[in-house]
Amino acid sequence: MAPAPLPEDHSRLVTEALAALDIRNCVLSIHDPSFPSLPEEDTGWGSPYSEGAARFLAFAREAGFNGIQLGPQGQTTEFNASPYDGTLFSRNLLNVALAPLEEPEPWGALLPRGRVATLAASRPCDSSPGERYRQAFRTHLSVLEEAWQSFRRQRDSSPEIRALAGRFAVFRQQHHAWLLRDALFDVLCEEKHEPDWRRWSDSLDGRLWSPRPEEEAAAAARIVELEARYAEALERHAFFQFVVHAQHQALRERTTAWGLKLYGDLQIGFSPRDTWAWQGLFLRRYLMGAPPSRTNPDGQPWNYPVLDPEQYFEPDDAGVLAGQRGGPVLRFMNARMDKMLGEYDGLRLDHPHGLVCPWVYRADASDALWSVQHGARLFSSPDLLDHPDLARYALVHPSQLDRTVPRYADGEVKSLTPEQVRRYSVLFDTVVGAARRNGRDLGDLLGEVLSTLPYPLMRVLAQYGLGRFRVTQKADLNNPTDVYRSENVAPEDWVMVGNHDTKSLWRLVGEWQWRGTHKAQADYLAWRLCPEEAEREAFARRLTEDPGLLAQAKLADLFASRARNVMVFFTDLLGMTETYNTPGTVDERNWSLRVPTDWAREYRERLQRDAALNIPAALAMALRARGTEARKRHQALLARLDRLASRLRA
Repeated sequence: MAPAPLPEDHSRLVTEALAALDIRNCVLSIHDPSFPSLPEEDTGWGSPYSEGAARFLAFAREAGFNGIQLGPQGQTTEFNASPYDGTLFSRNLLNVALAPLEEPEPWGALLPRGRVATLAASRPCDSSPGERYRQAFRTHLSVLEEAWQSFRRQRDSSPEIRALAGRFAVFRQQHHAWLLRDALFDVLCEEKHEPDWRRWSDSLDGRLWSPRPEEEAAAAARIVELEARYAEALERHAFFQFVVHAQHQALRERTTAWGLKLYGDLQIGFSPRDTWAWQGLFLRRYLMGAPPSRTNPDGQPWNYPVLDPEQYFEPDDAGVLAGQRGGPVLRFMNARMDKMLGEYDGLRLDHPHGLVCPWVYRADASDALWSVQHGARLFSSPDLLDHPDLARYALVHPSQLDRTVPRYADGEVKSLTPEQVRRYSVLFDTVVGAARRNGRDLGDLLGEVLSTLPYPLMRVLAQYGLGRFRVTQKADLNNPTDVYRSENVAPEDWVMVGNHDTKSLWRLVGEWQWRGTHKAQADYLAWRLCPEEAEREAFARRLTEDPGLLAQAKLADLFASRARNVMVFFTDLLGMTETYNTPGTVDERNWSLRVPTDWAREYRERLQRDAALNIPAALAMALRARGTEARKRHQALLARLDRLASRLRA
């Protein structure tokens, strides 16, 4: 076992300090590819189910975190690693930890002993991120094929394999509906030698699950034909999914035993596979994107489909909200939500405006960027001459709109009645309903609201007491009302220095010094963290002169805010300077950053020079920011935190 990177009393003291600060959730954010592996199991891509990941998660628990935020875990393609373009139901086979398949329990030794270590030893170490991803993609499929063939040969040969076969049969029966759709997509792409289904979208196979009325019988017969012809391929697909789902369940059991909540990511987009499988649920002429905003002034044409509002409810109930029966869209949403909430303790809601008031743009425009810049809100456009098709979906009257602001402005909609809020909330209500149905706390629904918070979304979140994200590295220090400043945070919000789409804090500190803006940051943090005015100038000077202390203060600012929920991205915790994803770019380096194999040693070394998050030091700083009374009340705790922080630096 690797040496423990933290003292034994670290977790206990951190937990005590978080309680003193009224921090309910302290969550570490890390996506699947970033997990470390042990050298003998490393196929080139991280997995949360590996032994290396288990040790890292144990460290997170020791560090005092009580939750882990994962990214989307759907199946990606060989040439697109973005998890936000992954599938909604199938899990990513790249996440399969291959080494456990060599074990008799519970996998019946499907792979020969040493198979994975041999692969890891022969893996090229100097490949580019894109090459590494594609190599790992192909390797996992190849090795899983070996495991599948081994399973088929031994299906009746040992008690372990027979038990495995029984669990596989139950899994396949429980998840038949989405397994069949997802598997048939692979089958048809291979049959047609064309992975882009849009190139065969005009055929019956292109609309197999949403045929024209006159094609319904032919489509049903075609599905039966494909099931019979490709029975082995469908079973193989289901077996691969069984393996990755079983490993995820094992992770859930481990994190639950450790007291760690596991958060999933409810991505707003659809993969090509899901777009094909569920195309009958979407609007034909519009796509969803991001409007121009402070974060992305040009907007972003995501190319994601938009769920059809006229299919939310059954048509015979149209026009009557109370007592309406859910239609195809709500049935789809409920199926998706029940699956996700059966696999996670809570969910990050990716761009929740897409569930409430999506920004849509014409799909047939030749210039997608121009189109998204001239788009509109789906439910807030009753009388637009350039978008007449949207009037039928409008939930507001023209008098409720402010025509003096851009369409994408948060305040475009000025007022809403309670009934209008309910109508805006229909899709969001399926998320809340599923959370309640699955016994989840509504506080564990994380609304990823960033630089834009349209009024309808604000009203929908408020009815459930849910907050927003506050990314403090984006704060405008010249604007006291800026949404990212920590003094403007509400208790229900989630506060963080950065996330998977931002620069690392440790890189930012260097940039602040280079640009000469570090003094402004130091002055702001001294104002936030040093309540004694007479001592503030000296504290600000120390922050200005010591970049490591400045970074610790920026993290302490999270814990000193009113928010009860703090999230830390793994690069900020470990002192890494690299960027995980640069939004709006297509770069093979995106989605590839990993925690290094020797992370424990590197973390301890960085702690010694204040180049990684010293959690006890940050918490002590936050407690002292509460003023003289808090310092007296927590005097003993502060002394213990100080000693622990000093030990970490030694």
